[in-house]
Formats: sequence, C-alpha cells, structure tokens
Amino acid sequence: MDDLFDSLISHVLDLDAPPAAAPAGPVLQTPRLKLRPLVAADAAPFHRLINDWDICRKLPDAPFPYPADLAGDWIADVAAAAKAGKAHHFALVHEGVLAGSAGLTLSRDKKSAELGYWLGKKFWGQGFAKEVAARLVSWGFATLSVAKITATVAADNDASIAVLRRAGFAQTGAGKLVFQHRPGAKRAVLHFSVARDAPETATPHDIQDAPATKPMLLVVACALIDADGKILLARRPEGKKMAGLWEFPGGKVNPGELPEAALVRELKEELGIDVAAQNLAPFVFASHPYETFHLLMPVFLCRRWAGKPAAREGQALAWVAPDRLVEYPMPAADRPLIPMLRDFL
Repeated sequence: MDDLFDSLISHVLDLDAPPAAAPAGPVLQTPRLKLRPLVAADAAPFHRLINDWDICRKLPDAPFPYPADLAGDWIADVAAAAKAGKAHHFALVHEGVLAGSAGLTLSRDKKSAELGYWLGKKFWGQGFAKEVAARLVSWGFATLSVAKITATVAADNDASIAVLRRAGFAQTGAGKLVFQHRPGAKRAVLHFSVARDAPETATPHDIQDAPATKPMLLVVACALIDADGKILLARRPEGKKMAGLWEFPGGKVNPGELPEAALVRELKEELGIDVAAQNLAPFVFASHPYETFHLLMPVFLCRRWAGKPAAREGQALAWVAPDRLVEYPMPAADRPLIPMLRDFL
C-alpha cells in the first residue's frame, strides 16, 4: 500500500486546487482536510485508492475489483446529481493529495440525507473520518432543508460505528443489505440517524421535572412585513446552535434593556435597518423549554423601517408569504407562531 501511495503522489501534483473547468460547488474545511467538488481529473487517483479489498468490502455500492472506468462514471454521476440538487459529494484532500470521498445524498422528499464516506487505507486510524462526518453533519443541517441525516454501516465495521457515534448519531435499527462486491449475498447492517433538533427539544416530562434553577433566556423577535404582506425570515448560519433553521430576526435582551430597544439594536446589527420603537407593535409571545434553558420570546410586528434589509451576519434571508411559512423548518419555539401570523395577515 505504501508503494501505491507513493505512486499516487507522483501522479497527482495539485489536487488541492481543482482545474479551472471544475464544476462550481461548496468548498468546506476541517482542521486537516479540504472538501471540494470532485472533478474528472480525480478519476485516476480515486480509482487507485478505492480499488482495495479492505475498502470495497465495507461499501455497499463498490464492486471489487473496482473497474477503472467506473471511477470516472461515478464522478460524472455525482456532478449531475449535485447540479440537480439531489446530492453533494466531495473529494477529501489532505496536503494536496486525494485522501478519499464523502457526501450527502438527499431522500426523494428532501427531508433527510444519507451520509457516506470512505478513506484510502493510508489515512485510516488518524481521526480524518470523524472530522469529515462532523463537518458534513454541521454543513448539511445549516445548508439543506433536512430534518435528519442517516447512515448505514456494515454491522462488523466497528471503526465507522464509533465514528458515527462520536458525530452524534444514534442507532435506529438493523437489517441486511446486498453489497456489490458479493452480489446475491446479504450482509448485516446497522442504521444510524441524527436529528437536527434532537439535542434542543424537551418533552412535557422534562418540563414537569425541570429544576427550579433552570435559567430563563429572554430574547425578542420581529415579524417584518413588506408591502406585499410577506414576512422576512433569516436562516441561522453554520456554527450557531440550530444552524439551518429559519427564524424571525431578533436576539437576546441585555440586562436592563427594554425589549423594544433590544429589537431596534438587533435589527440594526443583523439587517442594517433603522426601526423606530413606536413602529414596533406587540403581537404575541413564545414560551418554550429547551434542554439547558427556558426561552421567553416577545414577538413584535413591524411594517415601517428605513433602509433595505441585508444579511450582515452570514445568514440567508427570504421574504415568505404567510401561507408558505410552514414550508420553512423553524426552531420549536417559533413554529407555534406560524398559524397566528397566517390568520392575522
């Protein structure tokens, strides 16, 4: 395998920077890896890495021996899937060298995505898989409108099972699956899943038994309503709790700060608009238990402001008709507000 790796280095000079003709797509970073779109030039090193019994026997869709032309066909297929919004697959690059591949494939209804990854044997046992799994889960929830991310792994693949558990996945079931390296024979597999809001929600039992010292977080939010009656939503960027969910602009109320003053400040910081306190109309409030705190959120309506709302904190923005708010995944505290706004407007 060392000879194979040396041959790989001699054939691939700069995989860290894809060719100018490379398809557009997201480029992600972990502490040690760059995740970029796969390109046609990756086919040869891709094949040299994956054409290994110890790798193919762990991948349901990988035959062995792995045909050289299949690598190019697979890269073309995933590029087409990315263009169609059906999947996002990446080349894993370490210090300029292709190390493997990973990606997320969306379900037909796009409510979930399946995680898949593999690494060349040279890169095993160094924590790269954990970096990749955690990065794709974080990016997937922040970017895709999925409620959960799933994964299926061979029941005897202890290393991948450990990776998934460290990335927050929990086992949801077991079954059998045909692996392409041995057509007709089924192998035992385990199914795993991680939900977007699993760590954040609380059950009625949690509410009843919550300690009296559980802190309360006071935040304020605003439904900005334009001339067409649409409401502005902001999508929480990657790196923040509940990343990828849509919410009404706003934020924390500082100690001693009035809710209206906090909202004026937050709208200026987040969107660059000026709002007068007298143009904020109290509408409703939300009270919701989370795992480590209780949220209290006064919600205001606003139809008048100065300036054009623009994302200043990396968030995506969308003007949404009231009857379409339900199509946007929101934090648990925001969801009960949807029918109230729909009926009011």
